[in-house]
Amino acid sequence: MFKKILIANRGEIACRVIKSARKMGIATVAIYSDADRNALHVEMADEAIHIGPPAANQSYIVIDKVMAAVRESGAEAVHPGYGFLSENPKFAKALEAEGVAFIGPPVKAIEAMGDKITSKKIAQEANVSTVPGYMGLIEDADEAVKISGEIGYPVMIKASAGGGGKGMRIAWNDEEAREGFQSSKNEAASSFGDDRIFIEKFVTQPRHIEIQVLCDSHGNGIYLGERECSIQRRNQKVVEEAPSPFLDEDTRRAMGEQAVALAKAVGYASAGTVEFIVDGEKNFYFLEMNTRLQVEHPVTELITGVDLVEQMIKVANGEPLTMTQDDVKLTGWAIENRLYAEDPYRNFLPSIGRLVRYRPPSEVSQASHIVRNDTGVFEGGEISMYYDPMIAKLCTWAPTRGEAVQAMREALDSFEVEGIGHNLPFLSAVMDHPKFVSGEMTTAFIAEEWPDGFSGVELDGVMLRRIAASAAAMHRVAEIRRTRISGRMDNHERKVGDEWVVSLQGERFDVTVSAYQGGAEIDFGDGTTMKVQGDWTPGDTLARMTVDGTPLVLKVGKITGGFRIRARGADLEVWVRNPRQAELGKHMLEKVAPDTSKLLLCPMPGLVVKIDVEEGQEVQEGQPLCTIEAMKMENILRAEKRAVVSKVNAGPGDSLAVDEVIMEFE
Repeated sequence: MFKKILIANRGEIACRVIKSARKMGIATVAIYSDADRNALHVEMADEAIHIGPPAANQSYIVIDKVMAAVRESGAEAVHPGYGFLSENPKFAKALEAEGVAFIGPPVKAIEAMGDKITSKKIAQEANVSTVPGYMGLIEDADEAVKISGEIGYPVMIKASAGGGGKGMRIAWNDEEAREGFQSSKNEAASSFGDDRIFIEKFVTQPRHIEIQVLCDSHGNGIYLGERECSIQRRNQKVVEEAPSPFLDEDTRRAMGEQAVALAKAVGYASAGTVEFIVDGEKNFYFLEMNTRLQVEHPVTELITGVDLVEQMIKVANGEPLTMTQDDVKLTGWAIENRLYAEDPYRNFLPSIGRLVRYRPPSEVSQASHIVRNDTGVFEGGEISMYYDPMIAKLCTWAPTRGEAVQAMREALDSFEVEGIGHNLPFLSAVMDHPKFVSGEMTTAFIAEEWPDGFSGVELDGVMLRRIAASAAAMHRVAEIRRTRISGRMDNHERKVGDEWVVSLQGERFDVTVSAYQGGAEIDFGDGTTMKVQGDWTPGDTLARMTVDGTPLVLKVGKITGGFRIRARGADLEVWVRNPRQAELGKHMLEKVAPDTSKLLLCPMPGLVVKIDVEEGQEVQEGQPLCTIEAMKMENILRAEKRAVVSKVNAGPGDSLAVDEVIMEFE
């Protein structure tokens, strides 16, 4: 077995590989850029080697720099993680030339399957059903428009060397095809160093289901079930689960056997994933094969008990698989939520800054449920603009899907993140959505259910009452603490009132609060009472309450006259006042937001790639104004209405902060 491996990656996947290597008694070497000098993966590894400036194309994807680190460290093998150089055959060849093992598939398999155009041709030759499309290279936007028209809109424009949603656009007409081709080409060049583009038919109402395969160099291959990855935003997976709530055993077996056959056809050896589009009739079509470890691999590990990183290392060491297909058993249900540094209230635009507070839920491994959090950050650390915005992958497992979903709800409510924008509220909203709960979702789920973007969650009446009761009970605790500190009266209970008005989400509840067996009983005055228990004390940012025997986890902040409470995707201002204060509160003026309708503000920290207009120019609704690049993704900002540009304040190459004025209008 290897004595030392180098991880040619960063963030949570580097930390994940280190954990398995440590378990196997293998020493690890991390590499890091200037931006990652104090990163978690650097701290966790046994050694760490600096490889360059923050930008990935000057550090993590520069083969010569990574190879220099391999030589310096004396590592016998390299695990590439995902992204970066994980599917780059030149990197695998460079390692082979140095006599260093690549913890991944053979070069020929990477070349055959890692390239999406080549892989589709091979799949077609192997009589694998594929999505209609044009597999040749596309030279320019005019050819892209012509091909798109021949295939028939809508079409998917994709980077051949792409992954993670980068270099990918959906076009519904000629204009979008022309624009999407250029953006995909630009993103592909900057992210992968390969700007080849292909086009395929975009299948409407699809489900994205992928098969995990594991093969060795001795001709053995198995599949470890499937993962449902249909909940996506901008072609980037957000929620994954295993198994799929849609597949039956026959379809699972057919997809699995086809995936293994395809892998064997190219001499595949390592862990890999074959992705399929599945329609409503359970017809499936090969999309691509990812010749690497997938981001969402933890859900497969949770339902199979197989450590995929460990298996990859053993296969790279020349060992045969020790399990057969009959040994693979799918047990229970697992769900993964990807926590991103992005603001769901600003159309999920990237967010950077310091993690002022980062407190994941406690990891648990019990027969009843499992909570797992794969992460690469820590409290006080910086979220950089240079890399993918994923902070963590929160996973839960339970014997049934319903129990796994409930465990995820509680884990999300317990996850504390402050200092940056993040998508925790949105993930909570997904977990409670009827379509997700029923398992009846497609890849269009987010676009269909939040067509105008995410603006928060409106809680139902039952949940509002539970939160109101909890807030009243917490307020009582705070009032008792206040009277104790004042020392004005020995019997502090008499100084705490029992009649309060709780206001939240436009609702008002007149309640009476009384003591009850270590908690409080809340009488709503309409015949409804709730018994609240918990160990919350003033200053705690997390309240674990029980309301009428049902657990409720609240993130709590103090505001004048009440609390800021976040739960189940809602962000609420909850006021707890006595009746007189509540009456006077009706006369308080609301703060009016400033008028920014004549300004184009930068919606995220990023780099100006292009300015499409000039001062004095009249622009029409929907017309591109400029392009901003952030976290390796290009974002085109468009005019919201007809206007005349009066001033342009930024130019290509400028780095802008959130809400910095890009241009002004008359």
